[in-house]
Amino acid sequence: MIGVFDSGLGGLTVLRSLIDLLPDSPVVYFGDTGRFPYGPKPADEVLKYSVEIAELLVERGAGLIVVACNSAAAAALDRLQAMLDVPVIGVIEPGLRAAVRATRNGRVGVIGTVGTISSGAYQRAARRIGAPIELTCAACPGFVEFVEAGDVDSDQVHVLAERLLAPVRDAAVDTLVLGCTHYPLLARTISDVLGRDVVLVESADETAFAVRELLGPSELRPVAGPAGRRPPSRTFVTSGDVATFRTLGSRFLGPEVVEVEAWSWS
Repeated sequence: MIGVFDSGLGGLTVLRSLIDLLPDSPVVYFGDTGRFPYGPKPADEVLKYSVEIAELLVERGAGLIVVACNSAAAAALDRLQAMLDVPVIGVIEPGLRAAVRATRNGRVGVIGTVGTISSGAYQRAARRIGAPIELTCAACPGFVEFVEAGDVDSDQVHVLAERLLAPVRDAAVDTLVLGCTHYPLLARTISDVLGRDVVLVESADETAFAVRELLGPSELRPVAGPAGRRPPSRTFVTSGDVATFRTLGSRFLGPEVVEVEAWSWS
């Protein structure tokens, strides 16, 4: 089973790619909407939350964890990889690798939450993979909140985008990493501001490919029983309001979001 978690609903964009690429793999998704958002919170607090959720997913049978939240990956990925006995994959490095392949002029922008950008995680990832690029990073406070509220194309969002995207536009980037799993829902607005010539890179597909590489062939075979093939289990858990998660989750993911479990941190 693949365990996926995010501070809210944005990680469902990663889950969408995982389901499309690995349709026979069972998954459990945890959206920590009760403690959302992670971006403005101190790194040690995000680390604590990430450890709690990852341990919960392992207890529920996850044999691989996807940290589908850039803020959580920036604060906790190294710790989770060191402490857990199962593989842990983040969304930062896969997205950056895709941007390196896409750029034509070597100028790459990254937008993310305040926590992700201030952590320097993308700069460290660029050094780690030896990326020959000029990186311009910009924090976009407010984007996540608009997406979670279901507002992705209002005039207010556009005005905010004009202001927050100015640093990457001024840097003449030709490729932009959407360094938050909520941001693909704002792709049209971001493209309107930056221009259609700027390639927008999402981490979802690249992360799904990384998961497939880690999974052994036996884990990729369809689950079958006496009556033939069974549909894989897809479990959704939220620490916030179940009805809201179900309604907004269907916009992020699709019809798979039906049954949603409530979770309370005690």
